[in-house]
Amino acid sequence: MGDVGLLLVGVVLFVNGLSSLGLVSGRSAAPLNIFVGAVQVVYPTIIIVQAGGDLSTVNGAWPSLLFGFTYLWFGWIHLARLEPQGFGWYSLFVVAVASYQAVLVLPTDPVFSIIWATWASMWLLFFLLLGLGVTAVGAIDLGRFTGWYLVFLGIPSCTVAGVLLLRETWSTEPAAWGGALAVVLIAAALSAALARRPAVAAAPASAVTV
Repeated sequence: MGDVGLLLVGVVLFVNGLSSLGLVSGRSAAPLNIFVGAVQVVYPTIIIVQAGGDLSTVNGAWPSLLFGFTYLWFGWIHLARLEPQGFGWYSLFVVAVASYQAVLVLPTDPVFSIIWATWASMWLLFFLLLGLGVTAVGAIDLGRFTGWYLVFLGIPSCTVAGVLLLRETWSTEPAAWGGALAVVLIAAALSAALARRPAVAAAPASAVTV
């Protein structure tokens, strides 16, 4: 994914997380999704067309298309009030590709491998919520977990990464990938804690009916 594109993706994931939490309406988040999605489809397509068959250039550009379609589709769902199931199943395809990329880059860039795995986990949540209609896992409200997960990790996994890459301060040292993994685990734990549904108190014996 292009480094400049990463700067924009961080904010759209953050806003979509707020939307999942009910703090931002889907329709008000739609323009940002469509803008970022269009940028991530048009710009990489131009690069690929002009690459002249250079595989390194193509491989650097095509991941943006994968996510660009996501944001365009997500924005259109809210504007046109479309059913989300197709988007959910497309998200499963994104999970598969992102997981493959995480494994592929692991030997040379373990930090970006963690980022690819983080994106795979985000799109897995979209698949569970919108493709399968899963709303809870045990005591965890899956919609709220997804919202907090995007809020906590959208900007770190995209915008921060993009800034570091553009400033040529990217590191693959053990401290860097250890820190990246810690951020993901802490964000997941906080998201789970904030998404726990309140326990339903047991009814007193006198109130139980058959």
